[in-house]
Amino acid sequence: MGSKEIKQTYVAAGIDIDVAARAKELIKRQAHTTHRSEVLGGVGFFGGLFEFKGYRQPILVSSVDGVGTKLKIAAAVNKHETIGIDLVNHCVNDILTCGAEPLFFLDYIAMGKLVPDQVAAVARGLAQACREVGCALIGGETAEMPGLYAGEDYDLVGFIIGVVEKEKIILGKEVKAGDAVIGLPSSGLHTNGYSLARKIFGVEELAKSYPGLGRTLGEALLEPHRCYYTQLKPRLSLIKGMAHITGGGLVDNVPRVLPEGLAARFDSQSWTVPSVFRLIQQRGNVEQSEMYRVFNMGIGMVLISSPDDAGQLTEALPEAKVIGGVAEQVRKERVVID
Repeated sequence: MGSKEIKQTYVAAGIDIDVAARAKELIKRQAHTTHRSEVLGGVGFFGGLFEFKGYRQPILVSSVDGVGTKLKIAAAVNKHETIGIDLVNHCVNDILTCGAEPLFFLDYIAMGKLVPDQVAAVARGLAQACREVGCALIGGETAEMPGLYAGEDYDLVGFIIGVVEKEKIILGKEVKAGDAVIGLPSSGLHTNGYSLARKIFGVEELAKSYPGLGRTLGEALLEPHRCYYTQLKPRLSLIKGMAHITGGGLVDNVPRVLPEGLAARFDSQSWTVPSVFRLIQQRGNVEQSEMYRVFNMGIGMVLISSPDDAGQLTEALPEAKVIGGVAEQVRKERVVID
């Protein structure tokens, strides 16, 4: 007797189209809650449609980013909503640095095996963060790739488009020596430094509570990336430059908004470094300089303004503090942390 030929299917290859359709439907429901009047049609077409209006000399501002290995922490404690919040807030903050209003957002989720409930949790976080800043979640892509991702591992990427009037762009060109440097507090690690944090702490330690944290380590590490758009939007005219403190910390991000020949000097005693960073430093025996290169160390956004406007900003923003100043550059360092 001859052997029967085995019929191959997509399901046998590890991809279930019906499951993918269910996951996309769950995303669509969340996305609909974020739509602005400019959104034409809904999620599900081949392209997202957004009617652009209301600006005289509009400059489109775009950014793309992910949340790094914070995804591993989310998977370990099986909590995925905050990851969606992280992604949107990170992207919104990036385009905010030049004064842009977020218009619409797209996401890319890729995983080894689609788990609809897990995808829905991520989508809830994306939608929540988009609603809070008036940004439309207009589309995206959900990809199941068992040959690339193992088990339920997944990656998450966000794409944002914003707009700013040409005459109101903030690029730091008017920053000068004598200007004040203001810090807005972070909520924790935000979305950077997790590879080092994960190397220091094992998965079994995520459920432990440590002095000063007031919660488990896993909960502290998953604290969502803070968004600064709502509080800064009405005060953009007072700001000469903004730096979102992400990978590279103060050392690498602040120079991006400083004109040539200028440096920023910080007084590290002017703000309180959150306990989670002190714990990481102690447990990992990490050098102070390395901490300031890898982590935000409690400062999520840096503002630069004239000394006069600094008073208005700190009065209007109760958590904001003057943490340094701009000076002429005298050495090769463009950021000095005292």
